[in-house]
Amino acid sequence: MTWVKICGITTDEALDAAIHGGADAVGFVLADGSPRTLDVDRAADLMRAVPISRFIVTVDLTPAEALSLAELTDADGIQNHGLHATGVAAEAVDAGYLSLHPVRVGPRGPEVDVRTIPPQSLPLFDSASSVAHGGTGVVFDWSVLDSPGRPFVLAGGLNPSNVAAAVREVDPFGVDASSGLEVAPGIKDPVRIVDFIEGAKGI
Repeated sequence: MTWVKICGITTDEALDAAIHGGADAVGFVLADGSPRTLDVDRAADLMRAVPISRFIVTVDLTPAEALSLAELTDADGIQNHGLHATGVAAEAVDAGYLSLHPVRVGPRGPEVDVRTIPPQSLPLFDSASSVAHGGTGVVFDWSVLDSPGRPFVLAGGLNPSNVAAAVREVDPFGVDASSGLEVAPGIKDPVRIVDFIEGAKGI
C-alpha cells in the first residue's frame, strides 16, 4: 500500500485529519518564505505525541543546522531542500533519522543523479521551479522519471483528483502533497486530506 506524507501542516485540524485519515507521515516547514512556515516552538508543539513519522522541511541548511533543528523539535525525519541536500541526507541517516532527499524534476527529467543519493535516503521527486523549492502545485511529466531503479516518493501538484492516477502510472513507494490540499495558502482542508489519503491507498 502506498506510503503517504501530508506536508506543510500548520493547524491541529489538519494534523488530526492526517493522523486519523491514515497518513504515514507529516511534514512541518521550518524554512522562511513559505505560507506554511512555522517557528520551532510551534512545530515542536504540533509534533508532540504524534504517532506517525514527523519530518521537518528545511532549505539550504548545513547538516549540523538541520540535525540541531531535528533534535529541538523531536522530529523523526529530515527533508532539506537546496544547498547541502545530499550532505544533510547522509548525516541524517547516520544519526538515525529518516531522510527524504528532494530532487527537482524538469522537462528533461531529474536534475540530480539518484545514484548520488545515500542508499537509505528516499529520493523525493518534485516539480522544478525558479521561485519555490516545493509546494508549487505544479505537476511535472511523470514519464521523464524513466524507472529510477530504487524506491522513491512522488510530489509536485498532487491532489485528491490525480493521486490515484499517479500511483497507477508511476508506481512510487510513496506520495507527498501540500498545496493541493489547501483552501488558502497554508491552510489545509481536512476533507481533502482524507480524500487524498484514500485515493493514494485505494481505500
